[in-house]
Amino acid sequence: MLRRKWLLTWFAGAVICLFWSFISSLGTGGSLNRLESSLQDLIMKKTDVQRVPYDDIKIIKIDQDSLDQLGQFPWDRSLYAQLITLLADAGARAVALDVVLAEPGQDPQGDAAMTEVMKQYPNVVLPVVINFKARQDEVNGLLTESVSYPASTIGSSHEQQGHINVLQDKDGTVRKLTVGLANQEGLIIPAFSVKLANYMLDKDEQITWNQDDGHWYRGLKRLPTDSRNQIATEFYTQPREAMSLVTGYDSQSFFDVLSGNIPPEYYENSIVLIGPYAPGLQDEYLTPLSTSLKMYGVEIHANMVQSLVAGNFYTKTGPPVTYTLIILLTLFSLLLFERFTGVGSFIVYGVLTAAFFGIWIGFYYMNTFIAFTYPFLALTTAFIWAVVTHYVMERRERSRVTNIFGRFVPRTVVDEMLASGEDVKVGGQRRDISVIFVDIRGFTPMSEKLEPEQVIQVLNEYLDICTKAVFKWNGTLDKFIGDGVMAIFGAPVDQPNHPELAVRAALEMKRQSADLEERCLREIGVPVRFGVGINSGPAVVGNIGSQMLRLDYTAIGDTVNLSARLEANAKPGQILISEETLARVSGLFETVTIGEIKVKGKELPVLVTEVVRERDEDSAKNLTAIKEGREGA
Repeated sequence: MLRRKWLLTWFAGAVICLFWSFISSLGTGGSLNRLESSLQDLIMKKTDVQRVPYDDIKIIKIDQDSLDQLGQFPWDRSLYAQLITLLADAGARAVALDVVLAEPGQDPQGDAAMTEVMKQYPNVVLPVVINFKARQDEVNGLLTESVSYPASTIGSSHEQQGHINVLQDKDGTVRKLTVGLANQEGLIIPAFSVKLANYMLDKDEQITWNQDDGHWYRGLKRLPTDSRNQIATEFYTQPREAMSLVTGYDSQSFFDVLSGNIPPEYYENSIVLIGPYAPGLQDEYLTPLSTSLKMYGVEIHANMVQSLVAGNFYTKTGPPVTYTLIILLTLFSLLLFERFTGVGSFIVYGVLTAAFFGIWIGFYYMNTFIAFTYPFLALTTAFIWAVVTHYVMERRERSRVTNIFGRFVPRTVVDEMLASGEDVKVGGQRRDISVIFVDIRGFTPMSEKLEPEQVIQVLNEYLDICTKAVFKWNGTLDKFIGDGVMAIFGAPVDQPNHPELAVRAALEMKRQSADLEERCLREIGVPVRFGVGINSGPAVVGNIGSQMLRLDYTAIGDTVNLSARLEANAKPGQILISEETLARVSGLFETVTIGEIKVKGKELPVLVTEVVRERDEDSAKNLTAIKEGREGA
């Protein structure tokens, strides 16, 4: 049985592991993966104290005020050339224009001005846009269809170009920086932010692409990019930070800088990003910081630059680690759930959940993301399976015990005990009870005349009559003693009228055995009849015996002994009751006083009375009245 239980447990563990491992392998979409992403967003979110944007990263906003002053898009490119010249001459470390210039401008003079700027200032970066194929054949790859470079009329070199693609997750949120993307020929184009970050990093810390091994490096340290060349980016500002009370990246209006309201020297030795900062320009994205308020693309690039310079990169473990976590957590939890049941299993589940969450946070502080959702769901599934299994097994065991106990106690008594919620305690309790002993008179002569099989048949019929009578009057069958029976009334469930019930059960035996006595007399010539003894009073009732090996529910004490002595003195067909029992059933039955008799174990004679019949009342009516009284109570 135990071996079968453990086989079932390990089988369930294998099914749980396979199921959640399979679900976790289906891809990056779905609500469960969004939940995983939301947890990462939550733990990466910084407080106002932690969010400290770099002072030397500045933004020049193409905002609504600039549009009102300079006109709607597209602007003449000479405006960009004029502003970039002011910034570069003032000593800006690098200037990045986050405006796509893929087509020649309407005014050739504007393009010519930009061409001169690009030649004179190599620290100017222009955007490249990668256009992906609508159908991606590779699960994790990114296939390029075309590339939108700056117009040839501008004449920027490859060293002055960086892609500005901001890739969103399935839920439309930007969480990752795509360090580099390949063009149609497979050559890698670094990100806009990579180009700018290198202007802030020392020479030995530069971010580079190693064509030989196909990996990105920051100095000699390999970046933990995924198969799409992406890494998790941190955000140091809130969306539209300038609208809040918290300071974000230093940002000024394009028109204010161009018109001289902000002196160009203000940007000396700074990284300057110029980009759209107005809702109508459609350059906004959701970030992990808000599910509703979007962040402008130019500010996302600024955050990516700082994330690259800070070098606090996070590694996301792959499927093998996730599968391992699922297996370990499932099997270990099932092992514990088999050891601890009931409230203990809930405590174990809580401890395991808290411990796993703590481990998850611990890995985060080591710049590593391990999967949380799928291992946690595997743990929860194992917990639910264990609880349901324990419940089913307990119900099955309860049913089995109830059925076994129901052979000794009437079903009504069993139901009443279960409904009361009281435990049948190991050991003994002092209870007021009535004890009935029944023995077959003439059993030995009968055994000598019949075959063993016939003796067993007759004995079973007599014992069946006794058992049914005891159960009918809500007694507890204590034990069979050879050809005799011991029964208890008033335990394990209290019965205030237990003496009456015991006497009625004895009369029931006497009535029901009449046909069997007549048949035995006719067939074997031996009158086989009952002798009954009943006594009432205090006794120790409970589970008595060896706690490790065997326990019997029984009663011990002088009350029990006297009942057995009365049965030994009863003649065939005679029901003898003690003086104590007589006092409690007085007026209910017709009785005949036998007188005082000497019994073994008693120094003084005891007064004995024989019960003849009920006193002018129908047994069925009495039975109904007693049952109604018990149900009413």
